[in-house]
Amino acid sequence: MTEKAARAAVAPAGARGVPRPRHYYTEPDWIEVGGLRVAYRRKGQGPATLYLHGSGLTRMWLPFYEQLSQSVDLLAPEHPGYGETEMPDWLDGFDDLVIHYDTLLDALELERVHLVGYSLGGWIAAEFAVFHPRRLASLTLITPAGLRVPGRPQGDLFAMDPEALFMAFFNDPANAAEILPDLESLDEIEHQFGEMATLARLAWNPRFDPKLERRLERIDAPTLVIKAENDRLIPGEVADRFAEVIAGARVETVPGTGHGVIIEQPEKTADLVKEFIGAER
Repeated sequence: MTEKAARAAVAPAGARGVPRPRHYYTEPDWIEVGGLRVAYRRKGQGPATLYLHGSGLTRMWLPFYEQLSQSVDLLAPEHPGYGETEMPDWLDGFDDLVIHYDTLLDALELERVHLVGYSLGGWIAAEFAVFHPRRLASLTLITPAGLRVPGRPQGDLFAMDPEALFMAFFNDPANAAEILPDLESLDEIEHQFGEMATLARLAWNPRFDPKLERRLERIDAPTLVIKAENDRLIPGEVADRFAEVIAGARVETVPGTGHGVIIEQPEKTADLVKEFIGAER
């Protein structure tokens, strides 16, 4: 089924009961993937680039995305159980997401893509890359999760209330103002808890993949790892470890940033990705 046909097979109405963020909301397109209606946003011209978001910052077309779309054909789907994509019964682990995104690329008739993943999306991207290395033109991991570095514990997202969690994302909490969810809205609070429930399905215990480090040796695509200068959620040593294990990978640090590097420095971070993808075309 072509992308056009797949989109036509899905009702145009958005997901019912999903609140809209106060800033940067953009109506999604819809595509059916293995029987699941998937919300996605797509813009730009250039090399096909699949972006996998983190655990949050959904339902928005962020300035970082806009910057990327000036140089690439940026496809930004919402994971099952996130944003406006409903939670399917079958979602139980990262292997389900690997199959899901392989099927999504088939539905979009994209044989190979530049793959970019942020935070949780970096973990998903790495898992996808080890199982489908031939589908990657390049791989970019931005403050990725998924590995464990002894002696460098990660922040416990499940122990933080929503406001504390969002504040911990940033080197300067003032940078959170425009993307902070409306915590006075019961609908938004319910939605945030729903996305955290999805994260719990994927990464409650353990909060890393003990098999991933060994499997990363299968990746042969050019790889860029982007880390924050002061990441209080996922230690920078995790990004370093990804780069150490993936052959030929290099690391770039974005100065003055916390884990929310794509919010705090959208232009700088996007420039790093665009330059890297451009060099690998």
